[in-house]
Amino acid sequence: MKGRHMLNLDRAIWRKSTHSNSDGCVEVAFVGDRIAVRDSKDQHGPVLVFTPVEWKAFLGGARDGEFEV
Repeated sequence: MKGRHMLNLDRAIWRKSTHSNSDGCVEVAFVGDRIAVRDSKDQHGPVLVFTPVEWKAFLGGARDGEFEV
């Protein structure tokens, strides 16, 4: 992606919900002014990176049931 910088996650401190079970969950890391999210079962897999505004919108959507199946 032209003009975009990769986020260095080497020192990220990943956190998983205490409500998570052995089937896995997502992990979140706050790195500078970005929020990184990954699948706890695939720690070397892809990572989604959010700005604070995007993260707030995502949390609001989750809270409001926007992602219910």
